[in-house]
Amino acid sequence: MPPLMIFAAGKGTRMAPLTDTTPKPLIEVAGRKLLDRALAIGRDAGASRIVVNAHYLGEQIHAHLAGSEVAISDERDRLLETGGGLRKALPLLGDGPVMTLNPDVIWTGPNPLKALDMAWDDSRMDALLMLVPHARARGRVGPGDFSLDHTGRISRMGDLVYAGCQIMRTERLAGIAEEVFSLNLLWDQMIRDGRAYGIVHPGGWCDLGRPETIPLAEQMLAEHVG
Repeated sequence: MPPLMIFAAGKGTRMAPLTDTTPKPLIEVAGRKLLDRALAIGRDAGASRIVVNAHYLGEQIHAHLAGSEVAISDERDRLLETGGGLRKALPLLGDGPVMTLNPDVIWTGPNPLKALDMAWDDSRMDALLMLVPHARARGRVGPGDFSLDHTGRISRMGDLVYAGCQIMRTERLAGIAEEVFSLNLLWDQMIRDGRAYGIVHPGGWCDLGRPETIPLAEQMLAEHVG
């Protein structure tokens, strides 16, 4: 199982005022912090190591993880976005493919990281993204992100939403000149080269982008338990 990077550095401005004094990953949904939910997914999947980055109110992330086995990639001096953040964390993650996970979504159903690991084919993939049909993407604002062809390759535009977790190779990070950049740059390269794939999550999914999405996520969790 590859190592896991959890992206916890963002400012979470859309989640204000909840994020005025609390970093978004430490907001609670159904009595459990978002970061703890993400860590549980990674541990259940058997991630070989887990790295969390921290920037906004980063001292709270550091304090929350103190004494755990989780490594922290400190971005408190500068927010690097997903691509820059992953590249900075590579010394902690090691060589080879890595999993990434956004903590600001709620899942029900099969562990998405386990599913990605089972579907990963290193010979033909540079990235494998977990996707959710737009019709099942609770809390989602805006259109879908991708389409899938009959081979499982992704292309831009379509009714599938990126669900916030993936496995990807990291070699291309070295070729990006910018210090601050999104992983979208790598995805575009991989799509162009025919090496970006996706699979669809069969369970529930909710995007925790705004305060009003918290009740949606809690309802989804309650339905799953019921």
